[in-house]
Amino acid sequence: MTNYKKSVSRRKFLDTITTAALVVPFLGNSAVSLALPKKKLRHASIGVGGMGGHDLKNFGQHPDLEVVAICDVDEQNLLKAAELFPGARKYKDWRDLLEKEHNNIDSVNVSVPDHNHFAIAYQAIQFGKHVYCQKPLCHDVAEVRKLTEAAVKAGVVTQLGTQHASGKGDRTAVQLIKDGIIGKIKHAYLCSNRPAAIERYRLPGPRPLKGSEVPSNLDWNLWVGTAPMRPYAPNIYHPAIWRAWQDFGTGWSGDIGCHIFDAVWKGLGLKAPISVVAQVQDSWQESSERNGDTWPQGDHITWMFPGNELTASDILPIEWFDGEFYPPWEVQALFHGKPYPAESALLIGTEGALLIPHKEMPVLLPENKYVDYQMPTLEDRNHYHHFVDACLGSEKNDSHFAQSGPMTEAILLGTVAIRMPDTVLKWDPVNMSFPNQPKANKFLQREYRKGWGVAGF
Repeated sequence: MTNYKKSVSRRKFLDTITTAALVVPFLGNSAVSLALPKKKLRHASIGVGGMGGHDLKNFGQHPDLEVVAICDVDEQNLLKAAELFPGARKYKDWRDLLEKEHNNIDSVNVSVPDHNHFAIAYQAIQFGKHVYCQKPLCHDVAEVRKLTEAAVKAGVVTQLGTQHASGKGDRTAVQLIKDGIIGKIKHAYLCSNRPAAIERYRLPGPRPLKGSEVPSNLDWNLWVGTAPMRPYAPNIYHPAIWRAWQDFGTGWSGDIGCHIFDAVWKGLGLKAPISVVAQVQDSWQESSERNGDTWPQGDHITWMFPGNELTASDILPIEWFDGEFYPPWEVQALFHGKPYPAESALLIGTEGALLIPHKEMPVLLPENKYVDYQMPTLEDRNHYHHFVDACLGSEKNDSHFAQSGPMTEAILLGTVAIRMPDTVLKWDPVNMSFPNQPKANKFLQREYRKGWGVAGF
């Protein structure tokens, strides 16, 4: 805080925010009661560098949206965005933006590092604003639950930033699963094994022993936000490699997992898992410096989900592989000797298999069995514009928090399992705890840095 008057103002601002304390059933679209009649949607973009810049451009291309405010802790990002939207008011601190603009905006997008998602999105919802939030929605499981409850209670339009979920590939896969084209589902294998990602986004650690001078264009205190204060170091946190650090990101499974899981989750109508267990690379597990600070460069997570009318039994195993871990060779062999997609989901059914390559059309296997099958005709849909249209009162969007929040919870349970490898964690979704491993409960919700707490949470 720069002065006492501003500190009091912000404290009053945070203390006036109330919370949806009751558990609300995650049913239907949270985008019903506050949808606007047809008009210009007044929008604020929080985080306009990197993926945030991509988000801002997509929102700005909607003919019925006006970007009225932009915010970023990095002045270079802010000035670049201002060139595209010169009429937008500029802010460095998202708290200032919400405090001063809440009567002038209808919606926000939250496109900042994971650790600050909840604080921003939750408080925007308390002001009755529609919220588009980048994946994986929040940093912690408890944050996801609280944010989902708040969105449902407020009746605002919400959307998770899984933009490929609106593509015809994922949407076709969802329909094929629901239609039972490959029979009842027995097993699902998810993977993301991009070699370049290991080098660029999965640092081996440990944390630098000494910090460096913060660039004049960056407000490091605001960037750190709710996380523990760490000395600034170039090229390992800002702008993109923060995902490798437990303080700020959720690892590769938390990031890309939302993309790969989405069609499987929607198609099968999954609920909270029964249990989760993870394997990690030995070198990470054996290094206290690394496993206390960074995420591993590879992991294998297995969830057990309750079955339903679309599954072959009352329990459905779903496995995730990334980095150094790959789906079993017999699974990859189902693709008839072709290169197995590095990022994909594969569902094994009683009548066949369904491969869902990331960003591409699904493939029914064995191909000779389905050679005459006519795929459903679906069009690509702009994920961002679908959110805007829902805010303006047209068709409902289908990646709202009531839908994507429980999925994110399941994915982030995987990040808990990573920190207690080779240990089966049985999940109680009602009480939000691991009854067989109480030590794991500490990873469900972190303690925010002093001065960054969110009232009601």
